Parts: sequence; structure tokens; C-alpha cells
Amino acid sequence: MRRHIQTASEAGPAEAYLEEASPGIHFLSLNRPKAKNAISRRLLHELHECLGKLQFDQNARVLILRSSTTGSFCAGADLVERRTMSKVDVDKFLWDLRAALGKLESLPMPTIAAIDGPALGGGLEVALACDLRVAGHSVTKIGLPEVKLGIIPGAGGTQRVTRLLGVSKAKDLIYTGRSLTAKEALDYGLVDYVSDEGKSAADRAVILAQEISVNAPLALKAAKQAISRGPELSLESGLDFERSAYERLLHSQDRLEALEAFKEKRKPVFKGE
Repeated sequence: MRRHIQTASEAGPAEAYLEEASPGIHFLSLNRPKAKNAISRRLLHELHECLGKLQFDQNARVLILRSSTTGSFCAGADLVERRTMSKVDVDKFLWDLRAALGKLESLPMPTIAAIDGPALGGGLEVALACDLRVAGHSVTKIGLPEVKLGIIPGAGGTQRVTRLLGVSKAKDLIYTGRSLTAKEALDYGLVDYVSDEGKSAADRAVILAQEISVNAPLALKAAKQAISRGPELSLESGLDFERSAYERLLHSQDRLEALEAFKEKRKPVFKGE
């Protein structure tokens, strides 16, 4: 049974909302179906609110970012709304979007983007702020086409895709502005999984989330911190950070439970303590 955590506002249905899909696994759903989940100022505001709640939710072990409707993910910035915005409005929007994606990237729990439709420009930049990406089998438009519009990715795309793919592949993807199919994106390293034919990315993401969520929450959090910090540090500093994160776990209740469960030949029951 799914439990809604955030409901519709007085202004109408929420454009971004949280719900608990199953114990430990949460959905963050983008909900502007007529606009293919293009990022409006309201959606961005509600996204910030959802991320703020997740930051301190001890029950959320894995987050799946998805579209509330099948066949879509995120079409990037709302260009219709953009035409009504002043230069100051645009600057603030880009600042707020950067902050939201930074908040998404720094969430303590593992995050998965379920790409069930086009993920172009800002839409792909949203997915890149997640730890892992799953694309639907039939998705045909994944890319960063900004140079075709006279701009460059402006919400972290040049930085996150370079860290993910390396300099050469990042340049190739951004210079050409090409769109990739799900299979091409998998081969390129832009996504980590592609759903089976007839199944959605969200379906495959739930399977992946279930594999992750059975593990110790404190260990997952520590692993995410160590992996994410690694590229910023020298090898020696990275090893020191890893050791520090490791030692903090040794006397946790979950570590003791894991040892006891191993001794008793049963599955451990982790509580995040």
C-alpha cells in the first residue's frame, strides 16, 4: 500500500510530491503531465520542499525519482514560462535549479532516476544528480542538445557528465547535441540499466531499490559519502576518509546485528542505528 507523504495544494495538484512505495523505498514524482514535466518555478519550489523533507527522513532508505505518468520523465526547463521571465527571474531560476540539484545529489540515501520518456537538457541534468539511472526500453531521446539552441548545459551538465563519462565522451555528447536511445545511453555509460521490453524504467528501478534497501542504512550512507568525496581528494586523503567512515560503523547496532545474523544463519534486520 502506497502512503502519500505530500498531497495536492490549494493551487491544484502538486507538481512534485513524495510517496512511500514500500517500506524504505520512496518515490519523488514529477507531476506536470501536459507539459512533459517541464520544470516550472512552481515545480522547482515543490521539488525543493520534497528534498528538504527527504534530507531528514530516517525511513527513506532509497529514493526513486520518476514521472507520475508513463511515457515521460522531464523535458527540461519550461520554455513557455521562460519567455515571460525577466533577466533577473531567469538568473534566480537557474540559481534555484542549481541549488535543488545540489540538494538532490547530496541526499544521504541512494537515489535512482527512472527515465520513462525524453530526458533532454535540464531533464537529463536532473537525472545526472541521482546516483544511478534506469532508462525505459523504448526511450529514444536522452541527451544534452543545448548547443543546438545557442547555449550550453547550465544546471550542472558540463560538470556531472564529465565526472561520469570522462572528458572525451562528455565533449562528444555536448558538442554534437545528439539524442541517444536507451540502449545507446547504456552503451555510452550515461545510464546504468535499461528495463526489459514491456516494462517501465520505474518497474526496473523498484527492483534495483529493493536490492539496495535490504542493506544497512548507515553503511549505505557512509559508502555514498566516501564514493562521492573520492574524486575531490588525493588517493591518500580518500583512503583516510574511507577509513574514518568505516570505523564509525564498527560499533553501530546494525554492524552488531549483521554479525549476530551471520552467526545464526539468518538475514539481518537493519534499523539504521
